[in-house]
Amino acid sequence: MMWLLVFAAAAAEIAGVIGLKKFSQRKTLPRLMGFCGGFAASFILLYWAFQFLPVSAAYAVWIGAGTAGAVLINMLVFGEGRNPGRVAGLALIVIGVVGVKWFS
Repeated sequence: MMWLLVFAAAAAEIAGVIGLKKFSQRKTLPRLMGFCGGFAASFILLYWAFQFLPVSAAYAVWIGAGTAGAVLINMLVFGEGRNPGRVAGLALIVIGVVGVKWFS
């Protein structure tokens, strides 16, 4: 159940990354709030998860899931490249996250 906090933190981090991308394109208060709010929510949720889960595993899963999600969103929504190397790297991140979670 506490792993849901880690994945919610990763989702909030992805929201923060999207907010950062949008804020870098056009600086408005709502975009700044989305950027800051996403990262703030991510850190708060991760902090709560650390109280119940091993920090090393929870942090690794959070970083991996957030990174993979951000890369995927940037490829699908913002049109970043989808070359085989990036897709393979993304797959390796997902495999690593699943492995860390599985063996924790």
